Amino acid sequence: MKKKTIVITIIITLVIVGVIGAYTYLSRRAYGNVDNTKLSKVQLVLSYDLQKNYPASVRKVIEFYIDIQKCFYNEEYTDEELEALGMKARELYDDELLDANEISTYMQKLSADIGAFKTNNRRMTNAVPGASTSVFYFEEDGYEFARIRCGYTITENYTNKTVPIVYVLRKDSNKRWKIYGWQNDTGVSTGN
Repeated sequence: MKKKTIVITIIITLVIVGVIGAYTYLSRRAYGNVDNTKLSKVQLVLSYDLQKNYPASVRKVIEFYIDIQKCFYNEEYTDEELEALGMKARELYDDELLDANEISTYMQKLSADIGAFKTNNRRMTNAVPGASTSVFYFEEDGYEFARIRCGYTITENYTNKTVPIVYVLRKDSNKRWKIYGWQNDTGVSTGN
């Protein structure tokens, strides 16, 4: 009986060691694949499908727009990725803002703005939209509008500067909040 018990114990031990070894091997292999397929911030923003998962609130629209802007001004990307980011930003724009910014002109202005930003060694170090409770809703000409303030912190030559921007959004026919325009210290902008 002892011999039979020892054989069974050895077999069970070998099976357990084999299962643990296989699990460890597969876990490390799977972990290695995750590292190899890690998306950059630009790729992550570009992978977001606004057709299926459009941001549900004014604040969420601006948060996603800030993510796009952080990619524009802080990340490295190809020309194709820049164009895709620009098109992603345009998906958040109201029809009137789109009409005021023809695609090729918009992309030229965007490229020039980003170039000047980076040439001056600027970096967008922070951007915080106001709380959802601080969104101001109003109606005008039969449309629903919302206004939200956002504070950007821009670093240039180790000096921080806070730039307040007020975004105006309009609800479209699909009940989605779209960026209608924005205003800073110099007035309303209808560009990038």
